[in-house]
Amino acid sequence: METAVPCYYHLDVEVSPERVGQVSRILAAHVRYWDLDNLADPVRRGAELLLRAIHQHASDRRTSIEMWWNGQHLITAFGDDDPDLRPDQDLRACLADIAAMSDGWGCCTSERGSTIIWFTQRARSGERVPRVPLTPAPALRQGLPVPRALPVARLAAPEDTLEGSR
Repeated sequence: METAVPCYYHLDVEVSPERVGQVSRILAAHVRYWDLDNLADPVRRGAELLLRAIHQHASDRRTSIEMWWNGQHLITAFGDDDPDLRPDQDLRACLADIAAMSDGWGCCTSERGSTIIWFTQRARSGERVPRVPLTPAPALRQGLPVPRALPVARLAAPEDTLEGSR
């Protein structure tokens, strides 16, 4: 049996108009490196949408980008340290586009108050997915005693004592 190779990538970036295309191409290159060529274009488009929206609406232009491949889904998350960024108000149009192009998406806040926006792309059946063979579990090498071979406690009195008492 083989299982998918999990992958992870992290990038911290200062968002500027010039960097939007660069960063989206870097993310797409990592997705292609993981042999997920058909997911590279949706990740690139989603990254461009979010980076442009962050540049336009956030006062703090620094963002962290993380990608995870778990064998079925590619999750791309953007974390922005601007506590004043309101996704429900500032990024409404961007999030509508993200929802239309992804299999799943969401946003939340971290303990520090930063905003995290993520979206997922699912690998479709028939797509080439990197696999790695599982190592077999070690076999049990010591014999265990059969339960019947162990002495059993007697709960009833022997039959001859029962007949003599009648």
